[in-house]
Amino acid sequence: MKLDHYDRTLLAALQEDGRVPQSELGQRAHLSTAAVNRRLKLLQGAGVIERFSARLNPKALGYDLTVIVEVKAENERADLLDDMQRRFTACPQVQQCYYVAGEWDFVLIFLVRSMEQYVALTRALFFESGNVKSFNTLVAMNPVKTGMSVPVDTRPDSA
Repeated sequence: MKLDHYDRTLLAALQEDGRVPQSELGQRAHLSTAAVNRRLKLLQGAGVIERFSARLNPKALGYDLTVIVEVKAENERADLLDDMQRRFTACPQVQQCYYVAGEWDFVLIFLVRSMEQYVALTRALFFESGNVKSFNTLVAMNPVKTGMSVPVDTRPDSA
């Protein structure tokens, strides 16, 4: 889908605050509310907008530790890697999972309540399930920047 200036303006505003009323979005983009509604439906239908959600404070829910884990597979057979991806995806404490090139096969971002919880997860995900050759754990000391915002250039002449 080719995005124009209006689409990018709407996307930037929604990414900042997903609760912005369509009338306010229209004011920001210089569009009618009906035009905003139509464009948002098109953006959703095209998969540009994947979903609307609330961003929660992990510490407020007792998740005090962010752990970054590099995982090396024992065997890189496609079915075994697919199985690992399914296990990682099914674990609610795994916030992000990347299949990567380089020394490691996966990079995972965990939110856990305690180191004890993390140790239990490593046993379940890495030891008991098999196909993990090794893993490296990095404990975040301070979340300097987090989030999943995609840079959106709202300049009229940008493509």
